Amino acid sequence: MGLAVVLALACVASACVGAGNGGTGEASPPSSSALPSGLASGGGLALEDLENNRTIKVGFSMDTLLEERWLRDLNLFKQAVEALGAEVSVMAANGDDAKQIEQAETLIGQGVDILVVVPHDAEAMAAIVGKAHSSGIKVMSYDRLIKNADVDLYVSFDNEEVGELQARAITKLVPKGKYVYIGGADTDNNAHLFKKGVFNVLQRRIDSGDITVVYDQWTKDWTPVNALANMREALSANGNKIDAVIAANDATAGSVIQALAEQGLAGQIPVAGQDAELAGVQRIVDGTQTMTVYKPIRSLADKAAELAVGLARGERAGASRKVNNGKTEVPSVLLPPIAVDRTNVEETIIADGFHTREDVFRTGE
Repeated sequence: MGLAVVLALACVASACVGAGNGGTGEASPPSSSALPSGLASGGGLALEDLENNRTIKVGFSMDTLLEERWLRDLNLFKQAVEALGAEVSVMAANGDDAKQIEQAETLIGQGVDILVVVPHDAEAMAAIVGKAHSSGIKVMSYDRLIKNADVDLYVSFDNEEVGELQARAITKLVPKGKYVYIGGADTDNNAHLFKKGVFNVLQRRIDSGDITVVYDQWTKDWTPVNALANMREALSANGNKIDAVIAANDATAGSVIQALAEQGLAGQIPVAGQDAELAGVQRIVDGTQTMTVYKPIRSLADKAAELAVGLARGERAGASRKVNNGKTEVPSVLLPPIAVDRTNVEETIIADGFHTREDVFRTGE
């Protein structure tokens, strides 16, 4: 079967706020060199299906492409869909709910066979599911679950386990003391799952009085500048007397560590993150971040592509689990995350080629 690729990225950079890169709160649109082959701002790629066969069309509606994590997902998902002989149309709203809904409607209007969605707001994107279904298009939630809608399939990692891995790592080092929790965006269902997992582990120690959570706050839009403000507030409210911090991802962890550094505390207080972003892994090597949770994105992208194309062809997903999204039990495929610290970074992240040893240890600098 001939391959066809149609990609269109919609992003108004000036209206976008990223959530990565060292906790500065600043984000720039990814350069064309950072995007997959054939995808650049304002441009697209179209290859003719030389055999004129019916080609499955996958619509990929993404929250953002302003974070390292999501660029990886796009590259890997695109490659996997193409390898299955299908084509993919990509649109990214960069944190704008109205734009994401508009873009999803555009993809539906283009006649995609399945709509794959990374929602910015788990609730807001529910409306698009009904619109897709009325056009005979199935909907898959990618990594983040759409709430209160009849989603056909959810493919992600076990995000509750992500939080459990974070809390187990930190309580092993600090079984008693004052804890700070810096959450993700309240609008992101994954942020709630991460937090649930954390408190699954902490609650027994909280009940016994061994651990006191002295600060617990969401980070609006996952933005590092908001996480930085939260952590500064946590330190101020507690006279810098904090024993451990669990942050919802590596970008928020970067802001936590920036705030700690301002008080001369970086490296003295254990900090957990997740996503295995390069900056986070470098901080682990440097000793300012304790651990991260690695989610092998290639596994997620490959599985999601396989299931999306299969669903579009009318195949059964074979999901072994179900997750309640407030309206229905959504068939789900949940992959296992991996806790990573200084002791196993080489055998996990580096061995998988997720980051190079040179980048992690900065040996090329």
